[in-house]
Amino acid sequence: MKKTLLGTTALVTAGLIAGPALASDPLKVTVGGTVTAGFYVIDHDDFGATTFNDTAVKLVARNIDINAEGTLDNGMVAGVLATLSLTDDWNVFGQQNDARFRELFAYLEGGFGRFEIGGTDGAAFKMHYTSPWFVPGNGVDSPNILNVNDTSYYGFRHSTFSLMAADANKVTYFTPRFAGFQLGLSFTPETTYNGPTANGLGVVTNNTSIEDVFEVALNYAGSFGGVDLGLSGFYVTGDSPIAASSSPEEWGFGANVGFGGFTIGGAWYQSEDLGFGVSVPLPATLGVEQEVWTLGVSYATGPWTVGLAYLQNENSAAGGFSEEAKTWQAGGGYNLGSGVDIGLDLQMTDVELFGGAEYDAKSAGLVLSVSF
Repeated sequence: MKKTLLGTTALVTAGLIAGPALASDPLKVTVGGTVTAGFYVIDHDDFGATTFNDTAVKLVARNIDINAEGTLDNGMVAGVLATLSLTDDWNVFGQQNDARFRELFAYLEGGFGRFEIGGTDGAAFKMHYTSPWFVPGNGVDSPNILNVNDTSYYGFRHSTFSLMAADANKVTYFTPRFAGFQLGLSFTPETTYNGPTANGLGVVTNNTSIEDVFEVALNYAGSFGGVDLGLSGFYVTGDSPIAASSSPEEWGFGANVGFGGFTIGGAWYQSEDLGFGVSVPLPATLGVEQEVWTLGVSYATGPWTVGLAYLQNENSAAGGFSEEAKTWQAGGGYNLGSGVDIGLDLQMTDVELFGGAEYDAKSAGLVLSVSF
């Protein structure tokens, strides 16, 4: 999952300028994205009589971006971003081998900040810091490639990012950055709606999915004597269609520190009344909580990047229920130029299920990632 954090750069500072209406130049259209492919050797424990392939070719094209953007005569920047996913979205079941617009939204920004409307991740997702990615096209937090099967009862999450509203249609506002700080707010009326509908006809029935999702996020980006610092925090809540459920909630924190080629980063996430790895609401009587944390370090010099990272998932519920997954990733990459990177991806995941069952998976892969 290629992530563009609004926390890493200040928003455009152009303001509203009063004046006569003038004809602006057409918006400039660009096409870009990333395709990541890898050949992996895998050692996965058997499930009874079920065995698994010991080699695999993984191919990921989650973000083919079509962007139209331009600066208007009044100084504001306007645009549309359409992101096409050509393979399975890791956090959406049943989306294998399709081509669909994962994101489609319009935006407007200026001295007032930035306003987005449409199908895209919200403020809590976009402003979040976490452990660094050092393998081309892959990381331990929200991985594009993870060579282990999930047999947990409630679903392991493998992400510290907010996913309650994911890419559902929403409205988002980001303030300008003041003294390094920026605030973001998002509202999602209905989490089942994503992207365009035919003429926008009709309205959705209540109590069919999580609705009225509100996100608030705050982050900080600054530099001090050669040290870059990024901090973030978010809170997300929504209304559940399940009568016995309290409002599902998510909250999390993240941090990055960069100095002398090193990046040290980590994040912590917790949710209540959410399950199955993403945003399925659960009754409050189950007492389901998901906790995820990650920590990693990377070092970059010239075309080389290497690193080590760890992520731990834990699901708990009423009656002493507990299950856990621990994932290590090591490796790195070499930039050949013009957005072309090759690398080595080493993964190891240990899973402990409720009742004492355990299994693990180890893999090593050669990865090629091409950005354009």
